[in-house]
Amino acid sequence: MKKALLDTNIVIHRETSKIYNHEIGQLFKWLDKLKYEKYLHFLSIDEIRRHKDPIVVKTMEIKLESYYQIKHAAPFGAEISKLSDEIDKTSNDQNDSRILNEVYEERVEILISEDRKLHQKAERLGISERVFTIQSFLEKATAENPELVDYKVLAVKKVDFAEVELTDTFFDTFREDYKGFDKWFNKKANDPCYVCYNDSVLTAFLFVKIEDDTENYSDIFPGFLKKKRLKIGTLKVTGNGYKIGERFLKTIFDNAIQYKVEEIYVTIFDKRPEQLRLIDMLEEWGFVYHGIKQTENGDEKVYVRKFGKNLPANVNYPKLTFPFFSKATDKYIIKIEPQYHTELFPDSINTKEDETKYTENEPHRNRIGKVYISHSQDRHLKPGDVIVIYRIGETTPKKYSSTVTTICIVEKVVAKFDSFEDFYTACNKRTMISKEDLRIKWWEKFPRNKPFVVNFLYAHSFPTPKPTLYDLNRLGVIPDMYNMPLGFIKLSNDQFNTLVKFAYKKK
Repeated sequence: MKKALLDTNIVIHRETSKIYNHEIGQLFKWLDKLKYEKYLHFLSIDEIRRHKDPIVVKTMEIKLESYYQIKHAAPFGAEISKLSDEIDKTSNDQNDSRILNEVYEERVEILISEDRKLHQKAERLGISERVFTIQSFLEKATAENPELVDYKVLAVKKVDFAEVELTDTFFDTFREDYKGFDKWFNKKANDPCYVCYNDSVLTAFLFVKIEDDTENYSDIFPGFLKKKRLKIGTLKVTGNGYKIGERFLKTIFDNAIQYKVEEIYVTIFDKRPEQLRLIDMLEEWGFVYHGIKQTENGDEKVYVRKFGKNLPANVNYPKLTFPFFSKATDKYIIKIEPQYHTELFPDSINTKEDETKYTENEPHRNRIGKVYISHSQDRHLKPGDVIVIYRIGETTPKKYSSTVTTICIVEKVVAKFDSFEDFYTACNKRTMISKEDLRIKWWEKFPRNKPFVVNFLYAHSFPTPKPTLYDLNRLGVIPDMYNMPLGFIKLSNDQFNTLVKFAYKKK
């Protein structure tokens, strides 16, 4: 059997009587399904026995027997020893390196930890693909083993607060962090929020609030200038492998565009792994630390993201200014078969498609980041370029059933791979194509012309009705509607602007 080494923070959250991290149950369920033996390092056991809470120690002593133990540390390799000497400052840091060394020396297949420093070390050592957070392991497990998924995740839905069960244990951490949380929640009975359920169990919750320039920010330091803002009022996502966090980010950005705000901000504690993961995700998408908000519950951290189409777009790192793009970049149309289209772009569904087939129970549906795989000789796309998605029609005449649906932004292009496994890793979780099909239909199809991968960000969906191939022909975007060019069809700025104006005018 395969061996999974669990860090101290994972086991303590699993075995203590009060569960704060609801993803733990899913993690252990998947470890069992995938036939992993669960291991603890003797250093983790020593750390548990030194825990400040005697009740935790007493509880854990009984439960430790259910884990396999690594009783003898693997010898340090030269590279990890050098890294430890360079960056480890405390005995805990050194212990983390010793635990990580078990993966580095291949004594265990994987390590699961919520420790950010440990993941940074794994990245430097080149073994990050074998070191997981709970969320990243669940995402990998569900993407690679769809036949083992025995529960259904419903789409993100917009409901009123009153439709959400306040007594759900999902809200226990909010009750602990914020005095009067229940009273505040009940006052919001008629306000909208966004939720996601997993087998009728609440797994994600989002509330956003639009604030004008009269809002009082006297408790935020440094102070805010007067602006129209979107506040992420309440946000929690438990890890379920379905990338709901990114789906919520898309919702946040869509609201920010709709209400024409100049800034988005959030106030958040950094007490728990789930909060730290949210902070990591927000920073990845352009939020920066601003300061603190003083409350009766303690100081919260404040993260801010400037927002608006008049701000300069970051061409090299499009996530930081998503969903905006630079007008100066190149623009292309790419074709996507209908069986792939709505799986990847659920917000761009055609009016004649069955929406019930596209609930967000796959990671690739919820990700803002997608991949496009191609054998084209045109491999000169670059970060910041704009891609317009053309959905090939299913019925004749194609000139009316084929439509342009979506605007995307190129994040990066990976043109060469050393092996199929490298290619699969680049595609995995961002596409619906199975591993077998990736091998047979893409990697092995043209032995002398291996595929390349374009990573792009799903930015905007055109309003319905969407421009058809017939419209593209009339507008001069596609001159010959009966012989669509292969590969990436480059658009001039005038063609792109004409298309966008037409698409939104039709609304």
